[in-house]
Amino acid sequence: MRIAVIADIHGNILALEAVLADLARRGGADLVVNLGDLVSGPLWPGETVARLRALAWPTVRGNHDRRVATDPLAEMGPSDRFAHDRLSQAQRDWLEALPLTLEIAPSALAFHARPDHDERYLSEVIDEGQLIRAPLKVIESRLRRIDPKYRLLLAGHSHRADLVQLSDGRLLFNPGSVGIPAYSDDTAPTHVSEQGSPLARYGLVELDGTGAVAGIDTLAVTYDHEAAARRAEEGDRPEWAHALRTGFMPD
Repeated sequence: MRIAVIADIHGNILALEAVLADLARRGGADLVVNLGDLVSGPLWPGETVARLRALAWPTVRGNHDRRVATDPLAEMGPSDRFAHDRLSQAQRDWLEALPLTLEIAPSALAFHARPDHDERYLSEVIDEGQLIRAPLKVIESRLRRIDPKYRLLLAGHSHRADLVQLSDGRLLFNPGSVGIPAYSDDTAPTHVSEQGSPLARYGLVELDGTGAVAGIDTLAVTYDHEAAARRAEEGDRPEWAHALRTGFMPD
């Protein structure tokens, strides 16, 4: 079974279409799973939701999907508010109804951040203002309540492509972000996540006949990131434009 894994599109339909074209060139997949954070940001939220609803992939709810759909308007950040204002009520209801977790195979579980929380980091800690990989014992402590039958755990949220083997052999895979390669978070402690290039990221996972992982590829795809950056500038978001062009946040 071949599974394509995408995460953190954030309304960047140009990057999404590039990923779809690359996947088609590679022969497609038996299943595409979407790990959430679909629309938040100053890009193309309405177009992205319409495209994703037509594709009808198994999809989990990201923290920004929840916030766009349910947060009081006065409490929304600018990225969530931009998306909220450009979605219909039906589209927001669809976001709100997405599940926190999905079993995508008997041995594989998908979620956005952690299986029990859509906004807490799983395989990362903050060090001197940067997201870095957490110690293995920290990652395992955050997964202690997860049924060990799930040998493959799929997570997004941090925008950091990563692959971690746990001490019992389970694999935790984050494909990186399709739509925004860097971000800053003002939640204390303030920090940034930076993929280091403007390419759109996604992953391919091969499961053998027993459900065991036979291989994992982390992929990076070029697309017209300059057009996405200009769109962010039109929305008065120069920091997004810089991230889209470089994969880093401004100094």
